[in-house]
Amino acid sequence: MSSVLVADLRAKAPVWRLSDEGARRLVAAAPEGWSVRIVEAPTISDGDGGTPPSDDAMKAVADAEAYVGFGMSRDLFLAAPRLRWIHSAAAGVGGLLFPELRSSGVIVTNSAGVHAEPIAEHVLGGILHFVRAHDVASELQRRHEWAREPFVGAHSPVRELSEYRALILGAGGIGRAIARKLAALGVACVGVRRRPELGTPAGFTRVVGADAWEALVPESDLLVISAPATPATHRLVTAPVLDRLPHGAIVVNVARGSLLDEAALAERIAGGAIRGAVLDVFEREPLPAESPLWELPSVLLTPHVSAVSPHRFWERELSLVIDNWRRLASGAGLRNVVDVGQGY
Repeated sequence: MSSVLVADLRAKAPVWRLSDEGARRLVAAAPEGWSVRIVEAPTISDGDGGTPPSDDAMKAVADAEAYVGFGMSRDLFLAAPRLRWIHSAAAGVGGLLFPELRSSGVIVTNSAGVHAEPIAEHVLGGILHFVRAHDVASELQRRHEWAREPFVGAHSPVRELSEYRALILGAGGIGRAIARKLAALGVACVGVRRRPELGTPAGFTRVVGADAWEALVPESDLLVISAPATPATHRLVTAPVLDRLPHGAIVVNVARGSLLDEAALAERIAGGAIRGAVLDVFEREPLPAESPLWELPSVLLTPHVSAVSPHRFWERELSLVIDNWRRLASGAGLRNVVDVGQGY
C-alpha cells in the first residue's frame, strides 16, 4: 500500500486554483511508494486554514500521510490520524496552531518565500504612489483640475525615494524581498527579527532584535510591517509608536491587521502627521463600510491581494511542494518548516 499525499488546492478563486496541468505535474513527481489524491471539491484560499473543509477533503485525508492545501482546519486535521506533513500554500499559519497540531509532531511548512516577490513589488508600488504624489494627481484628475501648485509649491509632498529610511518589522522571506527592492533604489533599510544574531541579509544595512526597534522609529520615514501574526506581535504598532514617526512618514502593512492599531493610524493620517498608508490587510476583513480608512485619500488600500501573481505563483509553489515531498520521502530535512511553538 502506497503512502498518500492529498492535494486540496482547487480554490474557488481562479488565480489560486490548481490547474489540471499542475495536478498532472504533482502526479508525475510522486516519489517511489507514494500516490497523489486530488480533491476536486472547491476550497477557500483566503486566510490561513480556518475555513470548514469539504466533505470530499474529509474523506480524502483519512489515510493520508501528507496534505497540501491553503492551511488546514482542526476538523480536517482530526480526520487524518496518519499525517506526517502539512504544507500550506499560504504564508500565514495562524489557523493551524490549534492544540492538537502543536502537540502532534506533524511537520508544518508554509509558502512565505513563494509570495515574497509579488508582495515586495506591491509594497514598492504603494510607497512610490505617495513619494511621487500620485494620490494628489489622482484626486486632481478626478476633479478635472489642472493644478501645478500642489507639486511645485512650498508644501509639495514630492520626494525622491533615496531620501527615505525604512524600518522593516519582520526580516523573513517577505521582509528580505522588500528590503532588496528598496535598497536597490537607494533606501537605507533596517530589519527587525527575533534572532538578529542570524546575520544581516542582503538589502539591510543592519538587523536588530525585538527589544531594540522602537528606538529607531523616530528616524524611520518608512515603517513596513511584514512580521508574522503571533501573540508577541499583536498590536505591535500602537498609537505611541505612530506618534514617534517623523512627520510625513509612510506606513505599510502586508502582514496581518492584528499587528497595527488601525484607528490610531486613521486619526494621524487625517491630522496630517503621517503622509500616507499602504494597507493590504485589516483587523476585520472585509473592511467594514464604516471604517474611516475608506474615505482618507492618503490611504491606498487593497483587499488582501498583495501576494497575487497569476503566472508565477504555481511555478514557485509546485517546485517547493515537490522538493519537500521528495525530502520527506528520503528522510531529509524540509524547507520552510514552521516553528509551531513560535507560530511561524
